[in-house]
This record gives sequence, structure tokens and C-alpha cells, in this order.
Amino acid sequence: MEKEAYFYDGKPMIIRKNISLKPFNTFGLDYKAATLICTTTERDAKQLFRSEAGLNQPLLILGGGSNILFTEDFRGTILSPCFLNIRVDKLEKEHVIVSAGAGVEWDSFVEWCVAMGFSGIENLSGIPGSVGAVPVQNIGAYGVEAKETIVKVRCISIPEGRVKLFSNKECGFGYRTSIFKTTLKGQYIITRVYFRLGLKFIPRLGYGSLKQEAEGSGKPTLKRVRNAVLKIRNSKLPDPEVTGNAGSFFKNPVVSGSFADILKKDYPGLPLYEDTSGGIKVAAGWLIEQCGWKGKRIGDAGVHSHQALVLVNHGRASGMEIYKLSEKIRESVKKKFGINLEREVEVTGII
Repeated sequence: MEKEAYFYDGKPMIIRKNISLKPFNTFGLDYKAATLICTTTERDAKQLFRSEAGLNQPLLILGGGSNILFTEDFRGTILSPCFLNIRVDKLEKEHVIVSAGAGVEWDSFVEWCVAMGFSGIENLSGIPGSVGAVPVQNIGAYGVEAKETIVKVRCISIPEGRVKLFSNKECGFGYRTSIFKTTLKGQYIITRVYFRLGLKFIPRLGYGSLKQEAEGSGKPTLKRVRNAVLKIRNSKLPDPEVTGNAGSFFKNPVVSGSFADILKKDYPGLPLYEDTSGGIKVAAGWLIEQCGWKGKRIGDAGVHSHQALVLVNHGRASGMEIYKLSEKIRESVKKKFGINLEREVEVTGII
């Protein structure tokens, strides 16, 4: 069932009842939502929140569905921000401020910025999901994190329907997290994200095989770096359109320097990286692979054969089966290495 509601300027806000969530999560899990509301303008959203019409509890804010694992039907209201425009807000001497609506596909935004000659997020090419999810997760890849370019985040308070701007500092960014994922979870819906990007391209190629790939056909350019990132990602990660997955299921754990020394002594091949927190980041995929999980499957829930950090749905796995597999992996890593793996993917439902 689909219904259109019109507020103020006649632009539609779509309200769907008892809707399949299969198109709304990259694991391809066919659970249902009691209510799903797609807001297309801020005035829609403010009016909706102030009236509390149709906002059955619990509430879940859902972007592209690329970082969530459903384990059952969602009996409350899912809010999906569908703000879709991109614009240049301000030109500075060496930088430009650009912003994108929360519903814009992230990689489409990266592609647009690269085409415009704006640098800073090209290393984040190919990451699935929407712009609105970027500050929530503080996405990162190939030595770059979103927090390095985010200037501010525009939100609407769900309890009050008021607009609030959060500065970079106020977002409380951390490793794959922010205030929107912790203390303010579910209290604000993000409508627009502002980025400060460079007008002069300075490549960042210090991570893994990126330098070799980007320089393979000549001097690295914005487009070559983006293409290199896409090529590397596509060689390692499954396409969600073909095999259901949510990218990296676990975070890379950060340990103390002294514990890292012990691990390195016992496991000389263990990849370690310095973390901005002062600790040492450990490659979670390597830990999982050493525990024998790479390429393994239990029923239709499995671990990707090329990247052990990625859990996959081979077709008919349930959310609970994928969750139980993730718990088995966590237990084995804890037993072998004494490290607790933390999920990057959000699990919703009974677990």
C-alpha cells in the first residue's frame, strides 16, 4: 500500500504501510516495516514531527540500508530522508564548501565532486549508502575519514521539529561513530551535510596497494585515484546487487601499544597500523581469516571468500542466521587472540 501526503508546497511525502524492506537493505533480507515514511522536504519533516502523525514507536532512521542487519519485521516507523540536491555553497581561496541532501547516493556525490575537480573524498569512492549516513558512521577507507572534510551537519529534531546545525566538533566523531550513533541516536534526522573540499589536488596514496594502482598509468589525478579505489574495492568486495552484504561487518579493533607488541611477537604477519587515538589498529579481517572463517558458510550465511571482514547472504539466509554467524566469529577471535570484535553494522530486532 502506498499513499501520498502533501504539506505546504505540494511536494509529496510518501508514506508506505506494511512494506517489504528487501529494497531498503543491502543484505537483501525480506522483512517488513509497519510504516515507512520518505520525507522529501524539510517542511514536510518538521510538520510531521510536530504533529507526530503516524510516528508509531519505535523509530528507525534509515538511509541506503548499507549498514544494517534486520533480524525480524520492524513494527514501528522507519524514517527515510529523501533530500536529493547537491550544490556549491561557498568558494574560498583554496577550498570550496559543497553540500548534499541526505538522500543523495554517496558514490554519486563523490563522482560529482571528482568531475568538478573538488578533492578530499575520492578515497571514499565506491562506499554504498547515502550522504546522510556518512556523518553517522564517519565512514572511512584507504587512509581517509569523512570527518576530515565535514564542516557541519544540518538536522531536524524529531521530538520538536526544529532545525539544528552541528559543527564538526559537535558531531563527536570517532572511529566509525559519531554522536548521531550514540547519545543522540534516533533524536535527529539529518537533512544536509556540508563538506570543505580542496581546489588543489593532493593525492593520499599511503594505504595498501592504492599508490601502485593509482600511479600505474601515469601521474595520479583525481579521476585516476577514484578509478583505482573502485578497482581495488571491486576486486575484494562483493556487489550487493549480486550477493547480499553490508561491506565490513566488524570494526578494526584498536589495542594498546604494549598489547600490539605481544601480538606481533606471537604473530609476525599481523598487519598493524597507528591510530589517531594513540593506540594501534589491528586488521580485523586478518584475525578472522586466521581463525579459519574466510570463505566459510553455514547454510546461506557466509564469510566472503576474498575478504574475511565481509559477511554475505548467499540467497536465503535470515538476519538471525547472519547474526549468529557473526557471534561465532567474535567468539573464536576472542578465544584465539584475546580481542573483542565490535560490529560496524547495526543490528535491529531481537538478538
